[in-house]
Amino acid sequence: MKALGIAATGMMAQQTNVDVISNNIANANTTGFKSSRAAFQDLIYQSMQREGALTSEAGTARPVGIDIGLGVQTVGTVRLNTQGGMLATENSLNVALDGRGYFSVIMPDGSQAYTRDGSFQLSAEGEIVTMQGYQVDPGIVVPENTTSVEISEQGLVMAYVENDPVPVELGQLSIATFINEPGMRPVGNNLLLATDASGEAQTVNPGDPGAGLVRQGYLEASNVNVIQQITDLISAQRAYEMNSKSIETADQMMTSANQIR
Repeated sequence: MKALGIAATGMMAQQTNVDVISNNIANANTTGFKSSRAAFQDLIYQSMQREGALTSEAGTARPVGIDIGLGVQTVGTVRLNTQGGMLATENSLNVALDGRGYFSVIMPDGSQAYTRDGSFQLSAEGEIVTMQGYQVDPGIVVPENTTSVEISEQGLVMAYVENDPVPVELGQLSIATFINEPGMRPVGNNLLLATDASGEAQTVNPGDPGAGLVRQGYLEASNVNVIQQITDLISAQRAYEMNSKSIETADQMMTSANQIR
């Protein structure tokens, strides 16, 4: 009887499903977070009788076969890159991307990472950095005695220094786009890395074709739909219970067969 192993794969798959849903719910208030879903595929089939096999010397053939599936497997977690809502803040260094793209970040080892979290701050040297202190790429330094910073929708950063009515241009925020965004690898701290699956980063300016705009004074909220996640969680729980019921039923059937004298 294959039901024990088949149902066990179903239970493991639903455990993974619950893990993914739980992570989504936990990050319902994480800036720029993108929810994920677990993707599943059926396992190989054991063919007991081939469809099309001859059933008589007269040439009649079996219209259908007998194929027993061996369960399910998790093949990936797909990140859903839909736009999150805009949350207004009172920080001029908070920026949100309205549309496609990622801010580039220089990691401590010099490598590149990417994020949708635009809750930027200033370092002790006046550099624009992330909440972890990683420098935003390209590097922009805000002068001392700056009274205000303005960031245009196209990512142009300007500063008003002391009483000068003419702003000083500090630099240009660029963003990175990818052919296959779900192929990026999340590494925590709201950061993602480029992979062979995502393709290389294409550096563009905000507002270019296929790129989003920068919204100063806003942060992008998580795109997690909590109500949908709770519904999916209940569905996963029910599926887990049904798979466990399959194991219980198969065990009872084998017990009955063993009791035959």
